Amino acid sequence: MGVSSTAPRVTLIGSGMITQVQILPSIYQLQRLGVVGDIHICDARARFLKNLAENEPLRKAFPGQGFTAHPDPASTALDDTNTEAFKQVLAAAPKGSVAVIAVPDQFHYPILKEALLNDLHVCIVKPLVLKFAQAEEIAELAYRRGLVVGVEYHKRFDHRALMARRAYRNGRFGEFRLAQAQMIEPRYYYHSNFQNWCTVENSDMFTYVGCHYVDQVAFITGLRPVRVSVYGIVEEYPNGNNGFLWTDGRIIWENGACLSVVDAMGYPDRAAGGNYQGLAMWGKGPDDATLIFHSDQYRGLKYGYTEAGTDPGDTVYAEPNPDYFQLLDIGGGGLTPVGYGYRSIEYIVQACRKAGAMESIDDRRAFIRQLDEEGIMATPANSSYNELVIEAGRKSILSGGREVEIHYGPDAHVEFRHYD
Repeated sequence: MGVSSTAPRVTLIGSGMITQVQILPSIYQLQRLGVVGDIHICDARARFLKNLAENEPLRKAFPGQGFTAHPDPASTALDDTNTEAFKQVLAAAPKGSVAVIAVPDQFHYPILKEALLNDLHVCIVKPLVLKFAQAEEIAELAYRRGLVVGVEYHKRFDHRALMARRAYRNGRFGEFRLAQAQMIEPRYYYHSNFQNWCTVENSDMFTYVGCHYVDQVAFITGLRPVRVSVYGIVEEYPNGNNGFLWTDGRIIWENGACLSVVDAMGYPDRAAGGNYQGLAMWGKGPDDATLIFHSDQYRGLKYGYTEAGTDPGDTVYAEPNPDYFQLLDIGGGGLTPVGYGYRSIEYIVQACRKAGAMESIDDRRAFIRQLDEEGIMATPANSSYNELVIEAGRKSILSGGREVEIHYGPDAHVEFRHYD
């Protein structure tokens, strides 16, 4: 297909599950609309890129579209591993274009920093990084160079969250007091590439998906988390690695409110939904209690198919999610992505494109400050509480669930809570 010469190139680092099911279809759609130009994708192994290029559902949804692979599967041993390949690819990207980073948590920081040092605007999957000091460094580096960094907390673009945010901040829910949230991913994750990176020493299920609901409570209320405790149950993967596959987190907020979050690789593959997720918040109003209840698990659809699909976890009876991400036929050839998963990518990439079109660094810095202050898109400056929670959570889970305090201010840090 023809691509506008003024549309920025997208350089995508990582070709795993989230790239396949959400990010690449969204980028393809933005290319179809002329928002972005050529797409380059880099991964450590050429086999992953070959599998992505040959993905039949994506080829049917976006006929005539494709990407340049780094390394090229046609001229590279498919299973050779080059974990430094991203450096050359980012260095070759046009300055002011867009980098999209979709790699395991522990690799975010070095790749993100490399993108910024090459003057690229960035869309990165959550969490931004695993350390608060790294988040502060990234915020300062990006602002100094006039570069937009958007953290892809896609639940911010669920209309439920945006509705609750507006009403809460207008005082209609009183004061938040208690909340419970769950995000239980399918059991087949246990057999997937997660066993190679979501291991005890690197991450855990609270860090990986619990951060969605910590961010969402902060997004809705504007409150900051101040104490964290996370208990994790270790389980051995099929490859012999150990991971915190079952976690229970408790977050105390600056007004004394409490959020509990359970996360796991524990949703039955034979169950109808793709996972189990939801948020309930209770508050105190002037005359009565208040409630925010988001049944993110049950979206009102019940389907019974002739047979199960071919993806892991597909079932004959299903309760699909129409809100996160779907590819639909709405005419015009191919399929069109819809849902908050697409809206999130679109919002961040559009912000990157807008900044990239600004010649003045002062204009770009003013735009970054605007994004920080609006608080709709997560940025390193307006969402670094997430990194403090993750840092505190990792400290807690590795010590059996001890409570960890978050201290804000010029010397923001986390430390085990001291009891009198």
